[in-house]
Amino acid sequence: QVQLVESGGGLVQPGGSLRLSCRASESIRAIDTMGWFRQAPGKQRELVARISSGGTTYYSDSVKGRFTISTDNAKNTMYLQMNTLKPEDTAVYYCHVLSRYPPYDYWGQGTQVTVSS
Repeated sequence: QVQLVESGGGLVQPGGSLRLSCRASESIRAIDTMGWFRQAPGKQRELVARISSGGTTYYSDSVKGRFTISTDNAKNTMYLQMNTLKPEDTAVYYCHVLSRYPPYDYWGQGTQVTVSS
């Protein structure tokens, strides 16, 4: 069973930066999309950023221009560079991979990001 392991979360001051990493324990075949979601206390999980197998990216309006999603296929790793962080970015961040064949959703265990002075 493929596992996604996240790292890079932590406490940062407003305006600061963090880079989240999501490493797959082995290569995932037939990837459709890879992405990052987040869930703040009392709120639903929301999509933050996504990248397709063809390289097309999507960002939610709340993070556009501040966050960047990228991948390193040789390392089976996906990244989320987060700049100019705001207190409202505080949440547990989850990485996600959707494979086409067979159709399956892979999720990481989540990493806490706290933006506070």
